[in-house]
Amino acid sequence: MQLTGIHHLTAVTAQAAANHAFYTGTLGMRLVKKTVNQDDVSAYHLFYADGEASPGSDLTFFDWPVGREGRGTHAIVRSALRVAGAGTLDWWKARLDGAGLRTEGIVERDGRATLDFEDFEGQRLSLVDDGGTGPAHPWARSPVPAERQIRGLGPITISVPDLGPTEAALTRVMGMTAVRTYPTPGAPAKTTHVYAMGPGGPAAELHVAVDPDLPAARPGAGGVHHVAFRCPDDQYEAWNDRLRQFRVPSSGPVDRFYFRSLYFREPNGILFEIATDGPGFDADEPKESLGERLALPPFLEPRRARIEAGLKPL
Repeated sequence: MQLTGIHHLTAVTAQAAANHAFYTGTLGMRLVKKTVNQDDVSAYHLFYADGEASPGSDLTFFDWPVGREGRGTHAIVRSALRVAGAGTLDWWKARLDGAGLRTEGIVERDGRATLDFEDFEGQRLSLVDDGGTGPAHPWARSPVPAERQIRGLGPITISVPDLGPTEAALTRVMGMTAVRTYPTPGAPAKTTHVYAMGPGGPAAELHVAVDPDLPAARPGAGGVHHVAFRCPDDQYEAWNDRLRQFRVPSSGPVDRFYFRSLYFREPNGILFEIATDGPGFDADEPKESLGERLALPPFLEPRRARIEAGLKPL
């Protein structure tokens, strides 16, 4: 039984239309599912991914009318997006600078070329050169050339004040392996710890920064709601059993229609999800037209007219 990598990352925006324009326009990702938060149908849930809506490529957003995130620990603090190819990070720096975004210089971090930047709400993102590892599924209609497009997610960085309990959850409960450390960016006296899933690599790593002197983060726009990890479809029930065996409080099985989920908090309070690869986003839409209409899971379909009336147009 083995987690195989990052499944998706769900963040918060307070400006759905601007968010849609930025992630499909500036970043060139594909909107693969335009739906609603199944627990709060007044809010969009927008899924951006690669051209095939591959598991592990989904950067998603809840649209909530909230203020900006208060930064701190007990939180997911940076989300990396993988790219590849000689000159790709230079190309992206020029593109992002031209869009008026705040970018940092290209640096070598944890052995990989990395470009840090923030979106228009302060969402902390990085572009990481993954060396072309694994398949790529570019989107033909992206404004970004195929060879420069975002290939998927990872690594994801969380911040905790106390490593011990989190490390125990990652290694003993979730089966991750501690593989190395590196100085925390911007705070070289601190250490970031790297944990790998399955075969490892940038698509299957969680990075844990230890920040005992920071205040607790305050949720808001520009922040991250949760991170999800991939499990093979046939291991889903076993993961539910494993959480029970370790007496980890969880949501229990939740059917999101496009995948099945288990939600729980690691000991420092960060929300984790274990999610299956299937059935996939083409369960209710043809793959060629994903994201072009409001998609609702079957249990919400009878409420479509009321839900659509409460949503702002993108």
